Amino acid sequence: MKNYDVITVGGGFAGVAAAIAAAREGANVLLVERNCMLGGAASNCLINPFMRSYTTVQTKNSTCEVPLNKGIFALLLARLKQMGGLKRDTSFIAKDYVFNEEYVKFIFENMCKENGVNLLYKTVMTDVNVDDGFVKSIRVFNKSGFSDLSANFYIDATGDADLAYAAGAECKLGRDGDEMCQPMTLCFRLCNVDMEAYRREKSSINPLYNKFRAQGKIKNPRENVLIFDHFADGILHFNTTRAVKLNPVNAEDITKAQIETREQVFEMFYFLRENFSAFKNAELLMTAPEVGVRESRKIVGEYTLTKDDIIGCKHFLDSIAVGAYEIDIHSPDGTGTELVYLKPDQYYTIPYRSLIPKTLKNVLVAGRCISATQEAQSSIRIMPVVCNIGEGAGVAIGKCVGHGCKDVRDVNVLETQVALRARGGRHF
Repeated sequence: MKNYDVITVGGGFAGVAAAIAAAREGANVLLVERNCMLGGAASNCLINPFMRSYTTVQTKNSTCEVPLNKGIFALLLARLKQMGGLKRDTSFIAKDYVFNEEYVKFIFENMCKENGVNLLYKTVMTDVNVDDGFVKSIRVFNKSGFSDLSANFYIDATGDADLAYAAGAECKLGRDGDEMCQPMTLCFRLCNVDMEAYRREKSSINPLYNKFRAQGKIKNPRENVLIFDHFADGILHFNTTRAVKLNPVNAEDITKAQIETREQVFEMFYFLRENFSAFKNAELLMTAPEVGVRESRKIVGEYTLTKDDIIGCKHFLDSIAVGAYEIDIHSPDGTGTELVYLKPDQYYTIPYRSLIPKTLKNVLVAGRCISATQEAQSSIRIMPVVCNIGEGAGVAIGKCVGHGCKDVRDVNVLETQVALRARGGRHF
């Protein structure tokens, strides 16, 4: 059995940041990823652009952006910019960052190599060996067959809380009452778009789309067509399909979602090509490798982050991450999106306690499956914030290893915060 100080399961933004941060603290880290690339939702689901990673401050003469999600995420942005893989989206007032996900895969791999993180691709966790709240080992499957891997500490960055759930941690699914999750979405891209015609016709797309929906010509339950700029000219990025009332951690429902959303992709493609001159020569360039999941399991942790914490911009003494993205709930019932914006120059923090599963002792959870209500989770789930959460988790676990702690609750959070700041991160 191979042994490590830390095993991180899941190579998305949270998992990569967690693994790098723990390795920086001197821990021997293994990062296990089920696919053959890093980047999670960006790579597997084509989620783009980065949502808001800053707050705004109004000065006498202008509005200034103040970066919030710093540290490893800021390093990623800097390297993307240096490589020419980053630009501002002009589609919306927010003007968030459009990026080239191929560069993200490359940069994350290099960052892992630079910091001595061991990578294991195409590897799926199949079982967990747990005793008295301590995860002793995990069983994985890959081309080499089944094998067991052990560590002193584990970071669950699966997005679905797979490790914590398999270890017996209490989890919640979706919203209170009926456990309905936010809908799943298959992103796609169209190329050969006449961009000048698109800019002229853009304002008429949603009215016609809604007219067709009312007439029963469109099956997609989403209330609008959501289109973003792409990094390359003549290509548009669509985040507009919607599979509703399906369970993201049920294999049959995931299959249904994949099929339904692919049908919606072609429905949207034909709608645009047949009704707008901008798309008359357009082609379906690609769909994401897999359907994107906004929400699934969330652990029951030592503290549950709430809607009031988000909109009240609460600052916790044990904070390890920050965010300023709005509450953004895509209706689990189908149509509609609830948006609650934070005030300018305001942000919230995320407490370390929300990363700790109540019944486990050597496990932290990082990413969209931390302990939070559906409302709070809809804000913290975006890539800049989960990257920030992952970095905080990695530093904390690294400190546990360095000080010989047995339980993640024994870490000195103040020391963790100091280490985060020393690396350029932000938790306050």
